[in-house]
Amino acid sequence: MSALPTPGTYAIDPVHSAVTFTARHLVAAKVRGSFTEFAGAVVIGDSAESSSVSATVEAGSITTHNEMRDGHLKSPDFFDLANHPTWTFTSTSIKPKSGDDFELLGDLSINGVTKPVTFNLEYLGTGPSMQEGVTVAGFEASAEIDRRDFNVNFEGTLENGSLVVSNKIVLTLEIEAAKQA
Repeated sequence: MSALPTPGTYAIDPVHSAVTFTARHLVAAKVRGSFTEFAGAVVIGDSAESSSVSATVEAGSITTHNEMRDGHLKSPDFFDLANHPTWTFTSTSIKPKSGDDFELLGDLSINGVTKPVTFNLEYLGTGPSMQEGVTVAGFEASAEIDRRDFNVNFEGTLENGSLVVSNKIVLTLEIEAAKQA
């Protein structure tokens, strides 16, 4: 197992990080989207088990690079931004798997519904920031969720009964976090 980053609090850098998702559309294609506004912290303890992650995503910052689709996603059919403008994630445990791979378990809240989610997490290492004296750590994580578990119940179907949007959604996090003084 590799060494963890130096213990301390690391603030997620949204300029050098990405919160993305992938959904199957009309069975044949994948729609990819991202959120442009998010914040969070990775607190590294003396072990993986004593470490934690917390994050908030502004749901209204969603972009799929299609204005009409983005507007629909912001509506009550999907994310109901008027009532649920933010999503949150709070870890409940981090478990070592092998090498630089971990299991990140936590509570994900979307649309006012909180459910446990497990991310496959990879620690990418640490290095110097472009800012003198600052250390950054890199992480990648992914998880599959069922959108219906989070009250995202749009049920558009085609003539043959196929879903317009899949129920399975893949969440991907690419995180660069800067150690705080």
